[in-house]
Amino acid sequence: MKDLFGKAILDFQTHNNPEDLITETSISEADEMSVAYLFRDYNEMPKMEQKALQLAKGKVLDVGCGAGSHSLYLQNERNLDVTSIDISANAIEACKLRGMKKAFVQDVMKLENETFDTILLLMNGAGMCGKLKNVSKFLIQLKSLLNDGGQILVDSSDIIYMFDEDEDGGKWIPTDVDYYGEVVFDISYKGEKEEPFDWMYIDYNTLQNAAIANGLKCELVLEGEHYDYLAKLITFTF
Repeated sequence: MKDLFGKAILDFQTHNNPEDLITETSISEADEMSVAYLFRDYNEMPKMEQKALQLAKGKVLDVGCGAGSHSLYLQNERNLDVTSIDISANAIEACKLRGMKKAFVQDVMKLENETFDTILLLMNGAGMCGKLKNVSKFLIQLKSLLNDGGQILVDSSDIIYMFDEDEDGGKWIPTDVDYYGEVVFDISYKGEKEEPFDWMYIDYNTLQNAAIANGLKCELVLEGEHYDYLAKLITFTF
């Protein structure tokens, strides 16, 4: 992995001639993404992210923290105990330079011996499990990191709207994927190309079913204007 996403974040933080990232997926054309967007403050964040940050409580784990904007708000403005993790060493370096006290290069699937009151998975954090077949393992791992009464806050989108309809209102879904929310991402930065990687957008009903199957209760907190939503997962209490 070339860590181009992290490289763009670190370039922006250190004023090293940052450029736009070029992102492309198996179902969408190439698109430019300004790295500055990852450095937005609370007032510039979508309502969904603001709501998640309002709901965060106690000891917080920010998974796939990127440039650390969510973590910094919780640490500096809400005085919460926040741990930021990302598999990108460059992104974590940028987080530290921005003032994050606890920022580590860490794969959440390998994290153990620590528990949290809130686990944040923002900017479609559920997508990091890559494919629907991995979601149970992913949720079981997250559940193992929760304190009693803890919560997982996750946002995603139902991308069904991106597929063409036939005359009967049915959708043309590619036959080479197990679930229509599975995509392959390509990222380019400064002329370099990252290895393609799997990513997933999960619709709310599918997330809810997966949560219940793995002993988690799923609540719809907020719905956006474009098939996006914020959900809260908590352990069942009997």
